[in-house]
Amino acid sequence: MSNLSQIEWDHDLIQRYNISGPRYTSYPTAVQFTDQFGENEYNAAVQRSRDADSPLSLYFHIPFCDTICFYCGCNKIATKDTAKAEPYLERVYKEIAMQAERAGSNDRLVKQLHWGGGTPTFLSHEQMRDLMAETRKHFQLQGDDEGDFSIEIDPREATGQTMELLRELGFNRVSLGVQDFNPDVQKAVNRIQSEEMTQDILDHARRLGFRSLNIDLIYGLPLQTVDTFAETLETIIKMSPDRISVFNYAHLPERFKPQRRINNDDLPSPDTKLQILEHTINRLVEAGYVYIGMDHFAKPDDTLAIAQREGKLHRNFQGYTTHSDCDLIAMGVSSISQQANTYSQNAYTIEEYQSAIDEGRLPVIKGIELTEDDILRRSVINQIICHFELDGDLIGEQFNIDFNAYFAEELEFLEQHCRDGLVTREENRFTVTPAGRLLVRAVCMAFDKYLDKKALTQSYSRII
Repeated sequence: MSNLSQIEWDHDLIQRYNISGPRYTSYPTAVQFTDQFGENEYNAAVQRSRDADSPLSLYFHIPFCDTICFYCGCNKIATKDTAKAEPYLERVYKEIAMQAERAGSNDRLVKQLHWGGGTPTFLSHEQMRDLMAETRKHFQLQGDDEGDFSIEIDPREATGQTMELLRELGFNRVSLGVQDFNPDVQKAVNRIQSEEMTQDILDHARRLGFRSLNIDLIYGLPLQTVDTFAETLETIIKMSPDRISVFNYAHLPERFKPQRRINNDDLPSPDTKLQILEHTINRLVEAGYVYIGMDHFAKPDDTLAIAQREGKLHRNFQGYTTHSDCDLIAMGVSSISQQANTYSQNAYTIEEYQSAIDEGRLPVIKGIELTEDDILRRSVINQIICHFELDGDLIGEQFNIDFNAYFAEELEFLEQHCRDGLVTREENRFTVTPAGRLLVRAVCMAFDKYLDKKALTQSYSRII
């Protein structure tokens, strides 16, 4: 494998290729999901997954927040009353039972579990206990602390007692939202969170033996400058999390109502955003973090970095993962499952979700069944986005195709990428260059048969 931590910042290349495009948490992407895929199609996919005896990954969407952060584009409900989560959780418990019965869960190991949101730690301690108890009642979770059981935490809503409870429930990985420590930026996005508050939760997590700590940051927020974000970054480096995610803020107020509270004039310019990102990447690599790809960095001894070095890294709806062998059952409103070469999504609104459960049916509203061509292209894109390499001869052997003939049009397209320095080619082995790694989505797009100009300009965020 090549030196994956090496990154080269080429301003001309970035200006040319910083176009709009998918994030490839799946291929085909969610834009291709159709309402022709419903509960019947999902049940058939679950049966195929069950017959294959695939291990499982579970995801639970907790769509509640105490307050609304103005930058947020997640599916969530703002309330300070945890009792309002009770009717929703009752339906989630029913979905757990329905999903487990279909999946034949008693004989299948759950290697990975994740609670996302919203804010999962919005739930009361009793509610968290009940949700995990219902999960363990119906699914066989990997024991001895060997599974990857993670949860997203808002340090403003967590205490030492919260962390003790989460560890007791079996969680061993946590992801903390920070975004930015600058007080002016925090005020502009309605998220006031001190360094001390965040450090306290990290200290508790380390003391309790959580084995992986992630911190999320966002660049492009109002009032951010290169210098202020650099100060936040230095604080984060001192906190020394195992993983750091640095997301690009996409300002889409026409789609996400909370973003209308953000003053457009306060947003950093595109040039400033790029300067922030350039400094961030260079500083994190200098501090010893490995650039995993896209928005993600990890210490060299983290399982993500190890999986990448060993060629075993995978990508799914939660981002980069080490569990490519698992089928994903996602529960709760708007969550997306991946079962036996299908993707499916639950109802967007709590009303629709709860209504479906009350009628005794799964709340699947759309999805897609992958064709042989989709599966082939997914494998190609996964290699590129996870490992910055593509072995065309190996793909040809795996899928019994003539690689050059099958992808003749795509390879012609890639020739320009090679000339521009995004990719190098030696016979049928392609390597994304240090300058191209920041633009890896553009390389993946060469193999995406669904893209058109309209989709590029209207449906996706910019690459960086």
